[in-house]
Amino acid sequence: MTTELTLTGWTLVLAVVQILLAGFLRTQETGSTYNVGPRDEQGPPVGKITGRLQRAEKNLFETLPLFIGAILIAHVGGRDGSLTLWGAWLYLLARIAYVPIYAAGIPVLRSVVWGVGFVGLVLVFIAILHP
Repeated sequence: MTTELTLTGWTLVLAVVQILLAGFLRTQETGSTYNVGPRDEQGPPVGKITGRLQRAEKNLFETLPLFIGAILIAHVGGRDGSLTLWGAWLYLLARIAYVPIYAAGIPVLRSVVWGVGFVGLVLVFIAILHP
């Protein structure tokens, strides 16, 4: 297995961690009764950190399918190389850093870190599309 595929696997682990983290905090706020119920009614408002973690999770899920698809296309197409390696590392490390930065509410740094992750994604795209 290539390093890029391994990093993709770790990105999926990050996604699970983000789901669990936001869910745990939400349960702390609402109690388990709300979580195990049908949630037909909107629950109480989320706290600031829980809301930020939920938004960080949603943000990951906006680009994660693109990242997975790009890595798989690069792998199947034999386009693995330094661009895909750098891209995968940048994407994963930026996504890891993004979670605590967003949770802490650091606005400009959050956007910069998101940009670094996006550059990682673009590097993989370039590897796929460059002849």
